[in-house]
Amino acid sequence: MSYVDGFVIPVPKENVEAYKKMSLECGKVWKEYGALEFRECIGDDVPPGKVTSFPLSVDLKEGEAVVFSWIVYASRAARDEINDKVMKDPRVAHHMDPKNMPFDGKRMIWGGFEMMIDL
Repeated sequence: MSYVDGFVIPVPKENVEAYKKMSLECGKVWKEYGALEFRECIGDDVPPGKVTSFPLSVDLKEGEAVVFSWIVYASRAARDEINDKVMKDPRVAHHMDPKNMPFDGKRMIWGGFEMMIDL
């Protein structure tokens, strides 16, 4: 079954366009190396919670938006191989430097997930 990397990211609203530009550039590289899907979504209906919520998960500050993203791969092995190539690609290196990120990478949540159901 497929494998998915998922991300929840706090992006300052003033940096949304810069984030989109970065994501489009990086997404092309991921797809070039074999990612099946590369999706970026910006929060539209993400209410704060009392115990858990998307805003709480990234310590969302005033003036920020929650971005929910995922990349789909054919398998975990494919993901590991693709990510290894992407991280070595000079087109992506600039974006991986925390000084160049249009968001606070320390508050980003990410993880790899084995697909359980795919309808």
